[in-house]
Amino acid sequence: MSSLRTAHLASRAVIAVSGPDWKSFLQGLLTQDVETIQPGELRFAGLLTPQGKLLYDLFVAANPKEMGDGALLDVAAEHRDAILTRLTMYRLRAKVTLEASDFKVIAAFGEPMAGGFADPRLPALGARAYGHCEAESTEADYEAWRLSLGVPGPADWGSEAHYPIEADFDLLAGIDFKKGCFVGQETTSRMKRRGTIKNRMLPITFDGPAPAFGTEVLAGDLRAGEVLSGGDGRAMAILRLDRIEGAALTADGRPVQVDRPTWLI
Repeated sequence: MSSLRTAHLASRAVIAVSGPDWKSFLQGLLTQDVETIQPGELRFAGLLTPQGKLLYDLFVAANPKEMGDGALLDVAAEHRDAILTRLTMYRLRAKVTLEASDFKVIAAFGEPMAGGFADPRLPALGARAYGHCEAESTEADYEAWRLSLGVPGPADWGSEAHYPIEADFDLLAGIDFKKGCFVGQETTSRMKRRGTIKNRMLPITFDGPAPAFGTEVLAGDLRAGEVLSGGDGRAMAILRLDRIEGAALTADGRPVQVDRPTWLI
């Protein structure tokens, strides 16, 4: 039986957001509904290009009531400065304050956690916490857990490489299609409405170490996608849905199999 583990996610960083307009400010930018978020709730979202490509993922953690109004944005550490710059560019006259925080991002996983912010993507992903608490597991442990569940992460979608639906944001509570306008909404809504979802990020299995990032996945002689991040025996891949059903797939000359998770069926 698994037991609760906690890991400091050093690849993540925090931006503190406050001010009377913080909700309406984020509402017009992110793929997720921020206006209805409740104190102590965590929501998963994306910040897109105007053309609808995924720029950055983030979590919006609404402050508990005792901490006052505002939220923490849980973002990729390598992109925090760029995200701050982009949000500041959009701020205009909005009454909102944006500043880097020294809070750590802690993931709790393996079994249900009492307290913290429940991960909205998938119950099995556990919860996240913010502050200066210690953790006994490593980020690699958490990434292995995420990969075992077939959930893609920032190493898979990069920046401006994929549409959020291709990265499964629509299936992982990362897009609210009823919230109204946000940057990149037109393309995102059109893909959903017309059902033009040709590619998905899916886990693949194989023997031995993972093929290099970007290795072609072939269905016979046809390109069916490419390998993304992974480890021994398992990786994520971006795959063409019309070429993988019933096909014998290979990558780097080795057989690979799609291991479609139950949440994606």
